[in-house]
Parts: sequence; C-alpha cells; structure tokens
Amino acid sequence: MKKTKVGFIGCGGIANYHLGHLLEFEDVQIVALADPIKERRENFAKKTGAERLYNSHKELFENEDNKSLDCVYICVEPTAHTDIEYIAVEKGIPFLIEKPIHLDLREAEKISHLIIEKNLITSVGFQDRYLEIIDKLKDELKNRKCGLVYGAWVGGIPMVWWWLRKETCGGQLVEQNIHLLDMLRYLFGEPTSVYATASRGLVEPFEKDGVLYDTDDHSTCVIGFKNNVTATLFTGCYMNYNMGGFTHNGLTILCDDMTIEYNLRDDVTFLTKESKLTYNRLVDQGILADRTFIDAVKTGDDSKIRSPYSDALKTLRLGLAANESMETGQAIYF
Repeated sequence: MKKTKVGFIGCGGIANYHLGHLLEFEDVQIVALADPIKERRENFAKKTGAERLYNSHKELFENEDNKSLDCVYICVEPTAHTDIEYIAVEKGIPFLIEKPIHLDLREAEKISHLIIEKNLITSVGFQDRYLEIIDKLKDELKNRKCGLVYGAWVGGIPMVWWWLRKETCGGQLVEQNIHLLDMLRYLFGEPTSVYATASRGLVEPFEKDGVLYDTDDHSTCVIGFKNNVTATLFTGCYMNYNMGGFTHNGLTILCDDMTIEYNLRDDVTFLTKESKLTYNRLVDQGILADRTFIDAVKTGDDSKIRSPYSDALKTLRLGLAANESMETGQAIYF
C-alpha cells in the first residue's frame, strides 16, 4: 500500500489532536517534523517514527519538497504565520492549517490568491462542518424561513501564552469562537454587516510565564445575513469551570415553524408543536476532516473538503471585522 507522506510544522496540542487521527490511518506515514521545542518534536517522533526532525519550518522546507512530502500540517500559534504558507505554496505542498489562519487579513488574502493560482489543495481546521448532525441541520433549513439566531461559546481561559493577549490571538472570538462564526456562514451564507462590543474587568489581572492577560473577558456580535437572518453571538472566557460554571454553548435557530437547538459538538434538537427529535453526534468530526484531506491529497480531488483556505478566509474576514467594530464602536458592512 502506498502511504501518504505527511510532515508536521508545530508539535503542540492541536498537532497531537490531528496525530491521534492520522495514526489510525494505515495509508499515512509521518516522515518529517518541525518544532522549535526539542522535547515536543522528540516526543512526537517517538509516537510517529519520524526520523527527519527540524528546529524550524524554514529548516524543514530547506530539506523537503513535494517529492519527499505529499502534504504538511501547519499547527502553529496565530502569530507564527509568517512565511510558512508562502513557502508551502511555492513548493507545491498541499497543507491543512489550523484556525485562525492568520491575524493579518491582507496577508491571508495574498496567500489565498497564490493558492488559487497554484491550484493547491488546502484544508482549514473547521472540523464542525463535518458533523453528521450539522448535515441534518442544513437539510432542515433548506425549506424553512429563519429570522433570529443566537449562540454562545463561553467558558474559561486556556492557559497558553498567545491566548492571554488579544494582539497575539485575535481575542477569544477569533481564536476560539471562530468555529461558530464559521458555522453561521456555513448555515446562512455570507454576512452583510457586523456590530460588536466587548468588555474587560471581570477577570482579575494576572501574569503567566511573563505574559500579562489583557484580552476581552466577553464580547457580543450582532451579524446580519443576506437572507433576513440576524445572529447574536456571545463569547466569554471569565467563567470558572472548577466552580461548576455552565452555559449552553452552540446555536439556537428560530424558524417560522421550528426551533432548532444545536449543542456544540454534541447533539441537535428539532422542536415543533407536534414533536421533539434529538440526534446525538455519532461520528468523530475531526477524523472525518483529516480523512477527507488525506483522500484529497491522494486523489487530487478536493471537492469533498468543506473548508478550503479561500472559504476560511471569509470567516477570518468576519472575525476581524467584529474586532474592528469592538474598537471603533461602529458597525462594519460587507
């Protein structure tokens, strides 16, 4: 069996998430790794058997090309998107990249343009598009009129350095709740406007590993869509999981004859006057996302990839526009 040769740029938490899936695929071989932290890349090598280890993505690309690598996974912090994607495109190496794809919209637009010119296969880690319960949700929406949508991703603070500062993560909306921003686009199409507010002060100032927390404690976005849908999305990181904090994370969709409750990565419920039907998640959407990307690389057919770079760029544009609205107090129109 011919195996797809995979490289990893970044060997941290999200890389290990993808690795857990790839190790289940008999037709995949991890052959090259790049990470500036020696312990991380060596631990990754022990799990994968990869023998070609590098200190940086530049060192990896100096020694690898599209003959030694069939594809690469780019799993780095938001501020690390410097020239990684540019070099991958230049070398013609397909890649799966984690969100957010960039913090600079102009740079992301340039990268997207080059990808399209090169006709390169790409995928972005918006894994929830592959949920079978989302397929059911989309089917129910086809012939229904919807108006109000509200949703939330509220919890605690992931203690990684880039997450603590808005300038290095884009804020929780862009770093984490971008998944629900993307889901809104996936379900309702392109937005026409966004207005957002944010607040700080609930979280007591603290410092970790020399990094001072300074991002938004919570934010609210009101997003208009072309089909008369208005979505309100709440984002917050001030709740303490250890004290039993709980909120309904996901989306509530109010149709003319049905209410749809999507519990984030868990289940979807369809409520009408006559019935209540709940469908639980049955498949691992992350495995499906990775399997779809690997199959696209193997066959050259990327038609089943649900979030290529060019589409994910539109979600980034929405998230960064929301940040702009928070800063200016003005609505942003598309």
